[in-house]
Amino acid sequence: MSTIDKIRGIIPPLVTPFREDGTIDEQAHRAEVRYMVERAGVHGLAVCGSTGEGHTLSTDETRRIVGWTVEEVKGRVPVIAGIITDSTQSTIDRAKALADLGVAALQVTPVHYVFRPDDDSMVRHFGAIADQTGIPVIIYNVVPWSYLLPPLLVRILRDVDGVIGVKQSASDMKALADLLLLSEEAGIRNRVRILSAVDALLYPSFRLGSDGAVAAILRAVPEACVALWDAVQKGDDATALPLHKNLLRLWNAIDAPNLPANVRAAMRTQGRTGGVPRPPMPASSSAQEVKIQAAMAALQPAVA
Repeated sequence: MSTIDKIRGIIPPLVTPFREDGTIDEQAHRAEVRYMVERAGVHGLAVCGSTGEGHTLSTDETRRIVGWTVEEVKGRVPVIAGIITDSTQSTIDRAKALADLGVAALQVTPVHYVFRPDDDSMVRHFGAIADQTGIPVIIYNVVPWSYLLPPLLVRILRDVDGVIGVKQSASDMKALADLLLLSEEAGIRNRVRILSAVDALLYPSFRLGSDGAVAAILRAVPEACVALWDAVQKGDDATALPLHKNLLRLWNAIDAPNLPANVRAAMRTQGRTGGVPRPPMPASSSAQEVKIQAAMAALQPAVA
């Protein structure tokens, strides 16, 4: 089975289990990887992305997290490594530091500083990363001021060898639908992966034909998201629609600038350890905790 064939379904982005002193709890991370694969039955794992506060991680920390993940997975599901940096060379340098670990793909954001490269520069950016690392690249389309519109994304997917997919975020369902349509019209749909990060609308994302999801809500309630995916694949709307409504309620409770902290709060209601956010991100407020607990209760027994 090729790399692209393996990247499908529910691929939760893991939080990074920071301790109060800012160090990373290796054993907590390894335990969560085992939980996700062995109990939740997810189809892949993503690390060091936005939910994992990848923008705060050093190259050495990224390498260690990816290494622990690959070791615990033991080849059972693909591992996607997130890279959030601000230049072509820094992305290449970090990717090369991961090259021997056996990741299935890189999840790479456009640069996130305030100056947006033009379209041709975006093409060259992702082309250089794929060419100089030899690792498949998934574009993480999330940075508002470096946002890539569907025609540009399809241009890159069509013309740049090694760029194999897009993780469409920013709550933009129209962009996801356009990506699916335009990649089909371009004759590349069967060789790329279009993944949804529209957490509020995973149900319609799957119904439209997205290849799966890498989204924060998957991390909070992986079992419920696997159940949703399975129901949609079977055409079981009677199961999928109630799951969607309860997942939407949870998303409404956790969606905030401190989203990774709120994902951890949802995990705590299940007795799972996610550590604390890395400063300056604040922990969940007491009001957020109350809303999250209520939304999590509505999702039982899907998360049991």
